[in-house]
Amino acid sequence: MRSIVPENIQEHSLQVAVIAHALALIGNEFFEGRLDAGQVACLALYHDAGEVIIGDLPTPVKYFNPQIKQSYGEIETVAKDKLLSLLPAQLAQHYQGLFFPGEGKEKQLVKAADKISAYIKCLEEAAAGNGEFSQAQQALAAEVDTYRHLPEVAYFLDNFLASFQLTLDEMN
Repeated sequence: MRSIVPENIQEHSLQVAVIAHALALIGNEFFEGRLDAGQVACLALYHDAGEVIIGDLPTPVKYFNPQIKQSYGEIETVAKDKLLSLLPAQLAQHYQGLFFPGEGKEKQLVKAADKISAYIKCLEEAAAGNGEFSQAQQALAAEVDTYRHLPEVAYFLDNFLASFQLTLDEMN
């Protein structure tokens, strides 16, 4: 989609890492979590690493049907494996778990942070007058809501999401 506010994979990954880190801290401080917030942030930094090679597909294409979703997942795996193969074995072993995290709470928080970041992007585009993101904004709002069962996500959405729409003057 045409963006008024440019964004690249580095910026997106950093924002996902910042949000995921905050989610882990919220979970630890308010909901008796025991996550390594630094590890969660690191997982988020690398969550789209394969896109360095293959780029990103628009969400409506990526999730058009189960076969495309599965095929794209396989392509992402090949891309991540390729990146790992470019590293010395001593380093690749450290990145393996970042590129292919298990199915734990850490991964859930990174997925939630990724969706929140995409939703924030839609809010920014809407605020800049770009109506092209309106359907994506609605879809992502619903998808973000599916993560409300995680208390740290609900807390973040209720307490911090609105601040992403403030201007500098409104922050003072």
